[in-house]
Amino acid sequence: MFGIAENVKEIQKTLANGNAFGEKVLLVAATKTQSPEAINAAIRAGVDAVAENKPQEFRDKNDAVLPCSRHFIGHLQTNKIKYLLGKIDLYHSCDRDSLVDELDRQSQNAGLVSDILLQINIGDEASKGGYNYESAKEVFRRVSEKRGLRIRGFMAMLPDVDDEPLLRALVRKMRALFEWAKTQSPEVEYLSMGMSGDYQLCIEEGSNVVRIGSTIFGARTYAL
Repeated sequence: MFGIAENVKEIQKTLANGNAFGEKVLLVAATKTQSPEAINAAIRAGVDAVAENKPQEFRDKNDAVLPCSRHFIGHLQTNKIKYLLGKIDLYHSCDRDSLVDELDRQSQNAGLVSDILLQINIGDEASKGGYNYESAKEVFRRVSEKRGLRIRGFMAMLPDVDDEPLLRALVRKMRALFEWAKTQSPEVEYLSMGMSGDYQLCIEEGSNVVRIGSTIFGARTYAL
């Protein structure tokens, strides 16, 4: 897997000093469409976690992947929870009540507490899922009462626009929400923002988890 280890090391250099708040930044490798061999190369290079987007892809690869913290970062249909339950260390994309309620129900039935991030649609985009920013505190309070879930923070995706002041302002809004949540629960630890194209901006404004795919693995190739 030529280049993967070198790419991981280069990213780690940019993360070495932490974010703007002096926090360690977790490097999560986004492994959509990647082979177990490529994923294992990233794990050997020292990524903090690996994350899939699709439950079936996770199911099919999981046994061939080396031990490493496993995250889920894609849209999750409630009927696919069964592929992930008890195997995922952190669900980033809890974006709606129906998913939250079903993950809570199945976690309780299995005697588990699942760690989650609440996904916030910070850019108010119709093309993206997530709770709206204005409802986030109410959602946080409500979900905090669920016995099968433990809120560890928030996840958000920035709009794909060329407006750096706007993007920085949106990360700062999410950081403010994150700071509020920390006053509500000692278990809140993660603000997951930043992908290959914008992760440096995000950590400069306070993200402490970045989800990197193509910058580690190269451009994705899809089967015809």
